[in-house]
Amino acid sequence: MTGTPILKVDGLAVRYPSRGFRKPPTTVIEDVSFEVGCAETVALVGESGSGKTTIGRAVLGLTPVSGGRVLLDGRDVTRLTGRARRLLSSDLQAIFQNPYGSLNPALPVGRTLAEPLLVDSARSRDEVRAHIAELLRRVGLPEDAADRYPPQFSGGQRQRIAIARAVARKPKLIICDEPTSALDVTTQAAALNLLSELQDTLGCAYLFITHDLAVVKEFAARTLVLQHGRIVEEGRSTDVCDRPQHAYTRRLVAAAPVPDPVLQRRRRQQRTDVEAATA
Repeated sequence: MTGTPILKVDGLAVRYPSRGFRKPPTTVIEDVSFEVGCAETVALVGESGSGKTTIGRAVLGLTPVSGGRVLLDGRDVTRLTGRARRLLSSDLQAIFQNPYGSLNPALPVGRTLAEPLLVDSARSRDEVRAHIAELLRRVGLPEDAADRYPPQFSGGQRQRIAIARAVARKPKLIICDEPTSALDVTTQAAALNLLSELQDTLGCAYLFITHDLAVVKEFAARTLVLQHGRIVEEGRSTDVCDRPQHAYTRRLVAAAPVPDPVLQRRRRQQRTDVEAATA
C-alpha cells in the first residue's frame, strides 16, 4: 500500500458496561490497528463473536469507541455525531448482511436510491432520476425497477439495490459486513463480481467483513484475522489462506468448506489434529 490510507484504525478499543455492581466492563475489541489503502480491499475474518462486525460499526459511528482513533482520509472521525457524522456519507457507506432487512419494504426502490442523492441540494429532480437510472444499469437491474418495491425482488436483486445505494455518492470507503453470506453460491459470485467491477470503475476501497476464507482468497488483497477482539494474523490473502501461521487461522482454514469430498475429509482431519495439538 502506498500513499495516505483512506482508513486508519489506531489502537481501537470497544468496551461495554457490565451489569452488576462493580463488575468490570466487557472488552469486545482491544488495541486493534490496521490501514486500508485507496481502492484496496482488506478482509476482516473471524468466527462469530470475534468482534469483526463491532469494528465495522465503530468505523461507521454506530458503536461507541472506548479508546483509540478512527481516521478517514486523514481526518479523525472517531467521535463525530449528528450532522458532522451525516456529512461523511459522501465518503463512507455500508452494505449490510441481510438483503431482506436492509431496505424499507414500504418505499419504492427509486425513493430509496434518491435519499443519499438528495443530501446534495444542488441536484435537480431530473438529475436525480437520471442518476438513479444509471445506478440501476450499473448493478444490472432494469430502469423500471425504480418504481417497484423491495418485496418484489429476489435476495440477490435486493443486495444489488443495496449496493447501488452504497455507491450512489461515489464514496471512498464502503464497509461490507457479510454482504454475501445470505446468498446462494451462484448469487454470491455475481455480487462479488459486481463489487469488483464497481471498484474498478469508481476507485472505492472495501473493508470486507466475513467468516468465509474461500471468498477472501479471491476477493481481498490483504486479510486480517481477528480472535477475541484482537488481530492475531495479517498479510496477503493468498499467504494467510495458503500458509497460515497462527493456530487459530489454521483452524479457520481447515474448517472452510471445499467442493471436493476427499479434500474436505482431509481438511476435517487436519482440523481435528490442529485442535488436539493446541488443546
